[in-house]
Formats: sequence, structure tokens, C-alpha cells
Amino acid sequence: MALSLSAASHSLCSSSTTRVSLPPAAVSSSSSSPSSPSLVSFSSSHSLSPLRSLASSSSSLFPHSPSLVQRKHTNRGSSNTVVSPPTRAAASDAAQLKSAKEDIKVLLRTKFCHPILVRLGWHDAGTYNKNIEEWPQRGGANGSLRFEPELKHAANAGLVNALKLIEPIKEKYSNISYADLFQLASATAVEEAGGPEIPMKYGRVDVSAPEQCPEEGRLPDAGPPSPADHLREVFYRMGLNDKEIVALSGAHTLGRSRSERSGWGKPETKYTKAGPGEPGGQSWTVKWLKFDNSYFKDIKEKRDEDLLVLPTDAALFEDPSFKNYAEKYAEDPAAFFKDYAEAHAKLSNLGAKFDPPEGIIIDNGSVQGEKFVAAKYSTQKKELSDSMKKKIRAEYEAIGGSPDKPLPTNYFLNIIIAISVLVLLFTFLGNNNSSDYSGF
Repeated sequence: MALSLSAASHSLCSSSTTRVSLPPAAVSSSSSSPSSPSLVSFSSSHSLSPLRSLASSSSSLFPHSPSLVQRKHTNRGSSNTVVSPPTRAAASDAAQLKSAKEDIKVLLRTKFCHPILVRLGWHDAGTYNKNIEEWPQRGGANGSLRFEPELKHAANAGLVNALKLIEPIKEKYSNISYADLFQLASATAVEEAGGPEIPMKYGRVDVSAPEQCPEEGRLPDAGPPSPADHLREVFYRMGLNDKEIVALSGAHTLGRSRSERSGWGKPETKYTKAGPGEPGGQSWTVKWLKFDNSYFKDIKEKRDEDLLVLPTDAALFEDPSFKNYAEKYAEDPAAFFKDYAEAHAKLSNLGAKFDPPEGIIIDNGSVQGEKFVAAKYSTQKKELSDSMKKKIRAEYEAIGGSPDKPLPTNYFLNIIIAISVLVLLFTFLGNNNSSDYSGF
């Protein structure tokens, strides 16, 4: 699809987290759940069979939790039995959301699956139609993508692999809706790739049956006859504007297109032939695990034939309105980050029904230790590990040096230290000077 989905101002609820009980008529997702080229397709396997066995009671690719149980109370002095409504719970549990986010970070650091998780959240939300009021007929972020009928839409090719990746997290945290988990994974992937923090809220209610999936054809294509007109037709239907279309397109700084799934892109390039992840495909940017504004700069310069430019990408610098924003983002990464974060958050809420209605905000907390940067793993050039840096520093301090106190002037000793450090560096780095991305 064009932006693979790609994604004005996003207004969140009040900063305080609120949990309220809703009337029995409202539907909680917790009662039904236990627990085009794309950004990338993480694996080439399309088979659904490994997951079918999980769905014992429905055609969802994931198992469902037991329904809530009604409780009976007998009034004193009366033989009448009063049936009270089941205890209500929010669509997702805030504590589990925070814990799941940490597990998603671990998944990202081991599988390098940032692009396909971004795509998962986008494609679940991107079916929204602002002209339809009823939920879930209007589409949007409601977890319907977990069902086989929607998963088999052409635009969703390869997303079964994203579901396989997050399945263990869903099983571990049964009080998180699928819709929330998809969006949590998507936002976390952007942040962990070096992108902006997304102002997210949670509490999305899940659909409960495959019959509630939207019809095929709501997601954009990559090569329509009139790319700019097509982008507006699709994204205006969602309630998004030109600025948001261009900002969301910038997420193609992550990932690769695979010709066997979308019909677009080379089988491999010098940037993708060694992974990480499954090798191959054609990326939009050189460092395709790093979230930055290089997508706009590379399209503008058009200097590298190994980088992908789809018709819908080129339209951003051909259409006068789109070009205004694309030029801005190519020159101003801070402006891109700001507008992208707002657009991503808005996309993630499209069509969603929240329980509680104002949503749930989780505190991201302070970052402990060095922030993980996915792009460090995009090249075979290695950096000194933290343990090696500490070892060198300890040896330096052992002979009287420190960051604030240089060694006494002893040129011979300084030369010996310099040579020792260089030997360590060359030993560690070896002859690994290729610019190709590393595999695992």
C-alpha cells in the first residue's frame, strides 16, 4: 500500500488517569480477550496454520478469555433473586500496559521488528471511515486485524508475522485489549528506533467476531494512476489532512518493501542483503532501523538507485501542497518529529471506542541507562560495548587518569597508553569495515 498505511492536532484527555465503571450496556473488550508495500514484512512466511490451532472458540488468531460471571444476591425477607450486572473493568489494565511496553522493548532489541510493528498499528487503525458513525462498522483501531478475513486482505500481506511476534505478550498480559496492544507496539517501535515520544492513550475496546471486520479496500495503494489524489481520497476519508499525510509518510524512514508481497522494490540491495532480520527487500533509507527525517532528504536528492521511491513517495515533492511540508521536514527534523508524533497519535485513535471514555494514560517513566538505538544494529560496523568502555576507563584510572584529571605529563607513558588503546580497538573491530547491515 501507499504509505503502508502511513498516518491535527491530537487532543488527549486530562493528564490524570481515570478509571470509571460504565453501564452494563457498554461492551468491554476484556470480556472477549484474554489476555502495497509496507513498512516491512519481518518474515516471508505467510502461513496461518501455526496460529489456527490457537483459536479454539472463534476464528480469531488468538484465544479468548472466559466471559465475566454474573453474581446473584438474595434480598432478606424476600424469595426474589436479584441478578446484578457483572463487575465492569476498563478495556485494558494500566499496570499491564506498562509491563507489556517493557516486554515490547525487549522484543524490538532481539528481533529488530520495529517496522512491522509500526505497520501493524497503522493497518488496524487505517480502515476508519469518518462518514460512518456506528462502531465497529466505521473501522479503525478496534483489534479487528487479528481475525483471518482482514488479515488476508492484500494490503496486510506478511502481518501474520507481526501477530506471531506479539502473541506471547498478549498471552502474558490478558487484561490488555488487542487494539491497545497493536497501538502500544506501534508507538513503542517508533520511540525505540529513535523517534519522538508519541502522546498515546489506551483503553480501546475490541471487536469480538470476524464478521465485524471492515471490507477490503480501505487502505492506500502504492502506485495508483494519480498518486496525490489517491492519498487524499484515502486519508481525507479518515479525517486527516495534507500535513498529516506527509508527516506519516515520513515513517517510511523505517523498513523495507518486498516485491513478493507488494510487487514493489528490488529483491535486495547493498543496504538490505545482510539483514538484520530476514535479508532482502528494498529500503527507503540507508539506515532503515533509524527513525529520522532521512526519508524526505533521500527522496528530495534522488541520488541512490538502491533506495526505494514509490509513486506515492514522489508525489510528496510533486504536489504543491504536499511539497510545502516535505521540504520543511527535509530541512527541519524537529518540526517533523513534532508533527509526526501528533499525527501518529491521532491515527491510533481513529474509530476507537474507549473504556473508560476518556482513555487511560500510562506514565512512560524515566529511562534507565543508555537508550537503545536500533540504527546501531543496522550496520556491520561495531562499536565498543559498555563493558569494554568501562574496562578501558578502569585501566586508565588505575594509572592516575580520570575524566576531570589528565595523567601527569609523561610523554612516554602516554604513548604506551595510546598504543594499548589502539590495539584494543583494532582487535575488537577487526577488519569489519563493510557498510552493509548486520544480520543475526
